Amino acid sequence: MYTVQLLTVAISTVLPVLVGLVTKASVSGGTRAVLLALLSVAGGVVASALDAVNAGVAWDWRSALITAFTAFVGAVASHFGLWKPTGVSDWAKNSLVKDRQDLAA
Repeated sequence: MYTVQLLTVAISTVLPVLVGLVTKASVSGGTRAVLLALLSVAGGVVASALDAVNAGVAWDWRSALITAFTAFVGAVASHFGLWKPTGVSDWAKNSLVKDRQDLAA
């Protein structure tokens, strides 16, 4: 019954860490925000589509848009309210994809 809401909460909580893991530390905050917004739209569409299939109703693009917006707001809130204060954001952006070091030192 509440599949789309639970899926949106789960997606929006994990997305900021995922964005940090797949971008270099030198990538600007604006670029990360755009990537987060795009992933939120994708997550919102998927969650809305799964909810429509689960309920046996037609997919509604307005519902997907609202879900995507909710996922983005939740992702920004979880980044600034949970992941950044605990240091997980810094760990994520410095762990998987590394910047190239200048070898001409």
